[in-house]
Amino acid sequence: MLFDILSLFPEMFPGVLGASIFKRAADAGHISARLHNIRHYTSDRRHVVDDYPYGGGAGMVMKPEPIFLAVEWVYALPDPPPGITLYEPPPEALSQEPLAIPNSSEVPVILMSPQGRVFSHSIAEELARHPRLIILCGHYEGVDERVRERLVTDEISIGDYVITGGELAAMVVVDAVARLVPGVLAEGSADEESHAQGLLEYPHYTRPPEFRGWPIPPVLVSGHHAQVAAWRRREALRRTLERRPDMLYKVELTKQDVAWLEELRDEKREL
Repeated sequence: MLFDILSLFPEMFPGVLGASIFKRAADAGHISARLHNIRHYTSDRRHVVDDYPYGGGAGMVMKPEPIFLAVEWVYALPDPPPGITLYEPPPEALSQEPLAIPNSSEVPVILMSPQGRVFSHSIAEELARHPRLIILCGHYEGVDERVRERLVTDEISIGDYVITGGELAAMVVVDAVARLVPGVLAEGSADEESHAQGLLEYPHYTRPPEFRGWPIPPVLVSGHHAQVAAWRRREALRRTLERRPDMLYKVELTKQDVAWLEELRDEKREL
């Protein structure tokens, strides 16, 4: 899978993408990230990418010309080799007529924006089915509205708050999507994680079996796989009920789940 990331500050990304799971996946050829500086697509001597908003007001707005040119040029590029690449366009990128982007959702052009749909596990799964994403990082007061209307195909927010720019948000989306790409994680590793099945994940324990007088639940060392699976499901329901009860209205529950939830609610009322 290829991530083309367009930013005013592409130097923010290599430290995050060049470590841990993403780096191993890139080294193994499962994913690639190509970083683009939007300033490279300006034609003036000072590489100006923003201007004052029409109608007045505080802050600056990112200009449409370099964004359109950058996305149109990047869209037509061939896939790079696996890894993380800092791309710099050749001189002809500013002189040639850019290729129009097909009216297709084959390659989503995503604007990171506090006005977008709020990111979730299901959106990560949706995006992971694409072989390529183009991610645009907004900055300042945002982008010229014509970018939203004529270029962007999707807008994503990572929460109901505002951060300085779209770079940190893009890192979150790229990380969450990349780990769902086949081959990035060991098979089955993401299946029972929080949100993967609509519930928060059950508790985990590791050695030693007793720490400062606190033992692990005996069922986990019983060797009885069905009992372990049942304990984990019940504890996932307990944790979701305690911390995110709103999620229970969206997940498909079995008769056993419903019975466990009644027991857990009774336990809670007795406290």
